[in-house]
Order: sequence, then structure tokens, then C-alpha cells
Amino acid sequence: MGSLELVQQNLTSPMVLCFALGAIARFLKSDLSLPKGAYQVLAIYLLLAIGLKGGVALSKVSIAEIVLPLVGTVVLGSLIPVVIFFVCRGLGRLDAVNSSAIAAHYGSVSAVTFIACLTFLDGISASYEGFAPALVAIMEIPGIVVALLLGHRVAGRSSGMKDALHEIITGKSIILLAGGMIVGFATGAKGYGLVEPFFVQPFQGALCLFMLDMGLLAADRLSEVRKVGAFIVGLGVLAPLLLGALGVFTGMAVGLSVGGAAILGTLAASASYIAAPAAVRVALPEANPSLYLTAAVGITFPFNLALGIPIYHAISVALHR
Repeated sequence: MGSLELVQQNLTSPMVLCFALGAIARFLKSDLSLPKGAYQVLAIYLLLAIGLKGGVALSKVSIAEIVLPLVGTVVLGSLIPVVIFFVCRGLGRLDAVNSSAIAAHYGSVSAVTFIACLTFLDGISASYEGFAPALVAIMEIPGIVVALLLGHRVAGRSSGMKDALHEIITGKSIILLAGGMIVGFATGAKGYGLVEPFFVQPFQGALCLFMLDMGLLAADRLSEVRKVGAFIVGLGVLAPLLLGALGVFTGMAVGLSVGGAAILGTLAASASYIAAPAAVRVALPEANPSLYLTAAVGITFPFNLALGIPIYHAISVALHR
């Protein structure tokens, strides 16, 4: 299947179309919205489902198989915020606080974009490493920490980091993914079989509902695009392309499969809107949410969902050849 066919297949998937439906509903000023608390319930379900599945897969591999991918992920996650920080400072001419806030969002990962990547790979019957959820949990922490440390150092500040670190480590993304992997690892395939009907069959339906809500949220942020300037718009599109290619190359270098390298590329290209905003609000309360949320949710997330994921897969295929 060619790259254009993969893009077309991705754009017509129920997941992407539900996202588009949410965005269109918001543009039409519809009163469509999910019930209060539905977003949190769906997020918990999706993250725990991925964590459990990853834990079961992790129980079947040796330490030697995952050491290099984990090391490569940590290095990549630590490098990305440094690059984004200095790009924002140099090309964007932003202050240290806002540069740090944006770097934290791009240094961290979007668990939902990761789930969308798995759905895309499953849809084209592409294989990938079962321990991929571990890469999400590993990459989530260093990206935010390095970005906040840079911001604090350049701005000459020393407060807020302790509370921000607690926010990162105890955030629901890490707790659910890491905790789910521990549970899946401990119970193995036998224990997982008891809950598989709940966490596997309904997964795609829950994801569609979640994407519908994400479409509503992204459309809200798109209204901010005119206010944030050309630099943020360009960053929201170009950064994921360059970081995605770097992630794919790193994945190939540490021995991941075509699908696994595409996943690492997607993680590198994604921008957090769950863990990072919470940490930034604690550590850098004066940072402008219009800048980092518009870039992450309004631009990078829909770009990755519609075009980015097939592109990273195509890059992975080309490099592996």
C-alpha cells in the first residue's frame, strides 16, 4: 500500500472522522458536548487499557530486548526540549518562561496520539513491539523536567520545581500507564484474559467518543491561532515533522521494527496536553496558555492525527529499506 493510500485510509478512519465531527460541530456552534466527567472517564479507560496490554507484552520479553529502546527513548526525550527551547528563544524571540513552557509540551508526549498511532498500525496490519507503552511512560518525565529546568535556570528561579516534579510523577498519565503495565506484567496473559472482553472489544468505540471530545477542544483552540503569530503556527507543523523523523531514526538505531520506529517517531512528534499543562501551571504560572496550548492542541495534535502518523510510518519504511 502506497503512502498516499495510507494517508487516505487514515483520514477516513472512524477515529479521525469522529475528531472532525467534533471540530465541525464546534464551528457550527452546535450545543454538542460530552456529559461532564466523560472526558476523564474515557481517558482513564484508554490509558489503563494500553498499560495493561503493554504489561502483558512486557512479561514475554527479556531485559536485553528493551534496554536499548529505553535508553534511546530517554536520550530522545531529554534532547527534544533543549532543541525546542532554543528554537523558541532564537527564532521565536520568546522569553525564557514561555520558551520553557512550550518546550515542556513538546518534550513530553501525547498519550492519545500514541493510541491513535497504534490504531493506525493495527488498521494496516503492521507489527510493532508490545512493550511500546513503556516508551510512553519513560519519555513523559525527562522531557518536562529538562524543559522546566532550562526555564528556571535562564530565568534565575529556584521555586516551583519540587511541586512540578510531584505533579509530573503522580499525574494520571504516568500512574495509569505505569500502573497498568505493572498489573499486566504481574497477571500475565492468563489474568489479562479475565478482563480482555472489557478492555479490547469496546476500545475502538471509546476511542471514537474521546476523539469526538478532542475535536471540540481542538476547534476551541484553533480560534486562538490568529492571536499567537506565525511562529507558533509554523512550530506546530514543522516541529512534529522534524522531531518525528528524528524519532524514527532513533528507533531504527536502537533496533526497533518498522512499526516500533514509527511509534517512537510519533511520540517524538507529539505534544502533551495532559501532563505538561499541569506541571507548567505549577512551575511557571505566568506562562501564556494561549501559546503552548494552541500549539499543542490546536495545531500539532490535529496535524499528527490526520497526516503526521502516516508520514512517520512512511519514513520508517524508507529508512528500514
